[in-house]
Amino acid sequence: MNSVLAYIPSPPQGVWQLGPFPLRAYALFIILGIVVAIWWGERRWRERGGQPGAVLDVAMFAVPFGLVGGRIYHVATDWQKYFGEGKHPVEALYIWQGGLGIWGAVFFGAIGAWIGCRMYKIPLPALGDAVAPAVLLAQAIGRLGNYFNQELYGRATELPWGLEIYERFDPETGARDMMNGVSTGRVLEVVQPTFLYELVWNVLVVIGLVLLDKRYKIGHGRLFALYVAGYSFGRFFVELLRSDEATHILGIRINSFTSALVFLGAMAYFALATKGRETPAQLQPGGEPRPWPWQFSALRAAGAADNAVTATDSETESVDVTKKADSAEVDKDSAQADVVSESVGAADAKDVTDAKKS
Repeated sequence: MNSVLAYIPSPPQGVWQLGPFPLRAYALFIILGIVVAIWWGERRWRERGGQPGAVLDVAMFAVPFGLVGGRIYHVATDWQKYFGEGKHPVEALYIWQGGLGIWGAVFFGAIGAWIGCRMYKIPLPALGDAVAPAVLLAQAIGRLGNYFNQELYGRATELPWGLEIYERFDPETGARDMMNGVSTGRVLEVVQPTFLYELVWNVLVVIGLVLLDKRYKIGHGRLFALYVAGYSFGRFFVELLRSDEATHILGIRINSFTSALVFLGAMAYFALATKGRETPAQLQPGGEPRPWPWQFSALRAAGAADNAVTATDSETESVDVTKKADSAEVDKDSAQADVVSESVGAADAKDVTDAKKS
């Protein structure tokens, strides 16, 4: 009885009708995640020395590309849901019914961000580092939309924190509608809450990214690479628990293969890319064009040149400080000499006066 009482209930519905307009929890959490990502990413960008408004400007390109890319990946890897006998291909466009592949969203979103960064002449790797924790937090928020849609759950379980999946029906027609309907309270099955596992993992990785960035001053796209690697690592294991329909390769879900390959690629970039972090001056628009992200040699050369310039500037500042200190000592000695001279002069004058009086 205690185990049953501990089960996590699903929401009774994920869609509410406001007159002729459906209000969908899935869409609301996606929008909320985007707003949080832009707001926090903007703060982090300014803290690193970037110009205000740059994240929002680039987001105008990255967000639409990411949404389209996420849908393309989902449809491409689950094409059997939309194409074939008895299917409706037009439903591939129904993004409000759920189904966004994060791999496609990140890949196409990065393309959109690259276009925006080239247009506004700011370095893409540095911007990626600034928004990395914010983007992953947005993904965690978006998983709540899957919870309301009763999707992306795992296999049946008897664990105390199992998720109850309810049967839903259209209140007007009485037809069974698991996506848009309202729950009858009847539990179909208790499953692994994989949406919750991924949400918690994402938040933990966000915390880790922030702490690592604060401690080691990570830049040149390496923090973004850690975000991708961290997410991929957790997603690999979450995929092993899921039971919904998916394309398989050698008996393994395609997203598990994608997670492994993306993880390896992200770690390779982290190891090979330039160490350190960009200076605030390098984040300003109009600087020299950066090499392509995959041009590791050119990126390292550019980073070495940047570090050399930074070191030279630091030495120059040190010399200036030393010179100022030396000048201050000279001035101090001169002032002391003047005081001594004045004292001696005063003493001599006194002696002459005393002699006259005598």
